[in-house]
Amino acid sequence: MAAARTVFGSAGLNASMASVAREAGVGIATLFRHFPRKEDLVAAVFADRMKAYAQATAEALADPDPWHGFTGYIQHVCAMQAADRGFADILTMSFPGAPDIEEYRAQAYEGFLQLIGRAKDSGELREDFTSRDLVLLLMANAGVLSATAEAAPDAWRRLVAWMIQSFRAPARGPLPDPPEDAALYEAMRRAGQGVTSLETGKRR
Repeated sequence: MAAARTVFGSAGLNASMASVAREAGVGIATLFRHFPRKEDLVAAVFADRMKAYAQATAEALADPDPWHGFTGYIQHVCAMQAADRGFADILTMSFPGAPDIEEYRAQAYEGFLQLIGRAKDSGELREDFTSRDLVLLLMANAGVLSATAEAAPDAWRRLVAWMIQSFRAPARGPLPDPPEDAALYEAMRRAGQGVTSLETGKRR
């Protein structure tokens, strides 16, 4: 588990099971005996971070300032991504075979919907913002982190600041329609499947 945290944290979820085994000083067969699927290892390693991700919405909802709670939550989650490449990936992927991970994701989603409602009611958040915009931001942030982690590790902060400013009312103009929920979920499912199916093929 410690080896997987180290490997996934620095290289992301595309890191191989073989690299985890090497970090742990065990054979690949030993690793697969404990975690038959890569998805099982990912779920075990990131359960605590996903729980913290879900709890962060409750903390943000306790903020008496709706806009500060909303923006503080976004900044906090994006900082969690920056601190752990694997976590940056897991927020942009879906793992139907890891129910605990998906339950925490659902809890966070429900909390974020409340954050959106409060911020809109306060007049600070533009009316056309949707929960799908957060997913797009997390995907964009994961991409920036992947590209700049070593050369410009704080570049993500500028992206997030730009996006938060763009979320604020009043809107400066109309936006294209957001992707459908089902389409975003499918994109996340495929990304997660791509990470795990590669390892399944290697094991065979």
